[in-house]
Amino acid sequence: MMLKGAHVIVTGGGTGVGADTARTLAEAGARVTNMGRRKAPLAAQGLPYQTCDVTDADAVDAAFSRARADQGPVSAVIANAGAARSVPFAKMTAEDLTAMTDVNLTGVFNVWKAALPDMKAAGGGRLIAIASTAGLKGYPYASGYCAAKHGVVGLTRALALELAGLSVTVNAICPGFIETPMLDRSIANIVEKTGMSADDAAKSLTKGNPQRRFIQTDEVAGAVIWLCSEAARSVNGHTLNLSGGEI
Repeated sequence: MMLKGAHVIVTGGGTGVGADTARTLAEAGARVTNMGRRKAPLAAQGLPYQTCDVTDADAVDAAFSRARADQGPVSAVIANAGAARSVPFAKMTAEDLTAMTDVNLTGVFNVWKAALPDMKAAGGGRLIAIASTAGLKGYPYASGYCAAKHGVVGLTRALALELAGLSVTVNAICPGFIETPMLDRSIANIVEKTGMSADDAAKSLTKGNPQRRFIQTDEVAGAVIWLCSEAARSVNGHTLNLSGGEI
């Protein structure tokens, strides 16, 4: 897959990993459609965008149709939209679990499903999920999030085999804790619940990474560029860990 001129859709593209990934893809020559729920952060990126909630299949289909009309068939989808919620299992509700699976798993399903006809018609494409190390191991107080991300990894591996004969590769990138606004909210939650300082809360999250640091958004964007390249054409059903050696 050549990125130059390819139409790539990035979800959750208003901030953090999505925003950096969308910019990096555009700099590599791709025609990027940035997607997210909120118009203002998307507009601030200076790239073509469509607003939609990835948990709503009809809204996703409509947004993809508009993007396709503006920029042509979809060559790759970076399913990045996600959310994390920390709660002890004993206090979890069914609604807490559904909230995690809706955005983190069903959202991936919806956007991949919307893009697949274009890739089948073209005879190739890239489906990439921004998952998490939480898709490969457990973390305390995040069982709903871990369950959803494990689901993304399972979906990735199964779909990769199903589409292997079509030159459509399906992969998941599994970062550790990434320095983004979502991480800031997690640190604030730890501070509120435990009384730790923000510095100590941050250290409690980096201690699982042998490099003792947070992953940066450009590292995820760089991994996306590689997975979209011809050099990665045989990489399929893979979970690419960006974790400093944690996994």
